[in-house]
Amino acid sequence: MTARDNSTSPTATDRPRLANQLVRRKSISSMVEDTQDASTGGLRRTFGVFQLTMISVGATLGTGILVILGEAVPIAGPAVWLAFILAGITALLSAVSYAEMAGMVPVSGSSYSYSYATLGEGVAWICGWCLVLEYAVSVAAVAVGAADYVNETLRIFGMSLPPSLSAGPDGAGGVINLSALIVVLLATVLLMRGAKESGIVNTIIVFVKLGILVFFAIVAFTAFKAGNFAPMLPMGAAGVTAAASSVFFSYIGFDAASTAGEEAKNPKRDLPRAIILSMVIVTTMYVLVAVAAIGAREWQWFGLDSTTAPLVQIVHELTQSNFAVFIFAVSAVLAIFSVVITVLYGQSRILLTMSRDGMVPKVFGIVSPRTGTPLVGTLVTGVLVAITAALIPLGELANATSIGTLFAFCLVNIAVIYLRVRRPDLPRSFKVPFGPTIPILGSLACAFLMVNLGGTTWLVFGLWMLVGFVVYLTYSRRHSRVGALSNSDYRASMDA
Repeated sequence: MTARDNSTSPTATDRPRLANQLVRRKSISSMVEDTQDASTGGLRRTFGVFQLTMISVGATLGTGILVILGEAVPIAGPAVWLAFILAGITALLSAVSYAEMAGMVPVSGSSYSYSYATLGEGVAWICGWCLVLEYAVSVAAVAVGAADYVNETLRIFGMSLPPSLSAGPDGAGGVINLSALIVVLLATVLLMRGAKESGIVNTIIVFVKLGILVFFAIVAFTAFKAGNFAPMLPMGAAGVTAAASSVFFSYIGFDAASTAGEEAKNPKRDLPRAIILSMVIVTTMYVLVAVAAIGAREWQWFGLDSTTAPLVQIVHELTQSNFAVFIFAVSAVLAIFSVVITVLYGQSRILLTMSRDGMVPKVFGIVSPRTGTPLVGTLVTGVLVAITAALIPLGELANATSIGTLFAFCLVNIAVIYLRVRRPDLPRSFKVPFGPTIPILGSLACAFLMVNLGGTTWLVFGLWMLVGFVVYLTYSRRHSRVGALSNSDYRASMDA
């Protein structure tokens, strides 16, 4: 019996006590069965390991370099490449845990589903609520960075966006970030057309941005100066860890790949491969471009008010070619668009999974039989994210994304350890090596980076969790399908 077999479920007044409901888990068999439920429609399995890798790379590659590099260098100095390595190692420790969980729980929902299967409804809700913050805000943060590259493109033709349309309300004449608004809305329309079509566009753009980043590295190395790396740590080790905490949100991509569990042809085999392969590609490219950028320009240059879209400016100064700048800037906008597509895709799948469990309204779980996508959920998410991107500055968005991401990753590492102890019999298409050592290190690394985030970020996170607690008590607890099961039905569902 599964969470949907609730003909003998208790009434709302007979629901289990809050403490008991918070620890109720959802069986993996129930999760798989929900993906085949005809009442909401099923997603189409169209992705192989190549497409899954492209989703992960598409959601990751470009964010940290094209958008946040200019803000990370003044924090870490020439050692910004070490910050990317530190963030990458932390992400990789969590990525292998994701790979193990994705092989066992081949459904959409990412760490939300993994937590529900292992740690119970309370932790799953917290994780899902963090993912809502993580995905929505990261899309907005990436889209905000598009304005600088759009302006660089327009400057080739002697034009530029007025300050009122280049940034949200920031006290410097900004009113709305028009570029961010348009990028998110276009991505929303594309996603509503279908996952396969979105995947094709994303794959093409991934190769484009791999090409422009390699091109940048080649150009930048022609002006490489080893002296630009001295002193290596002007801000000390604290600067490196602070920068790593800030740029960590740029590694969200493999989480987006794990949300494609229901659309993968062979999720138990392909998801682990795609997650690990994408992490290797992304970290290598981030370090390569960061080293090339610092070698080409002194780190203090990145902190100047005149430094916007630093990679484009370096290309222009070194090549003196408007054509090269035009191609690079347009490709950068496409790269940002690719990130927005894939992360927004992940957000809609998270909400779809949560709606099946009754955690959020059912409308987010309705899949169009024509396009095979959750149309209403994608539209609502896209509009809300577009408004956020248009009105909130980059810095606060990036930090808010990082703390939500780190918290979710920490829970996945804990879930791996829990299942190794409680359910060693479960089939695993991939196992994290060295027993519980790596998941433990992954949890500690995530916690360490969270501690290094600022007080304002923690305040925003605390308020977000408080709102989530209210939403759970007033809506999710009352509509939870697992919570609606009688004790006997719940035990039967766990034994299935």
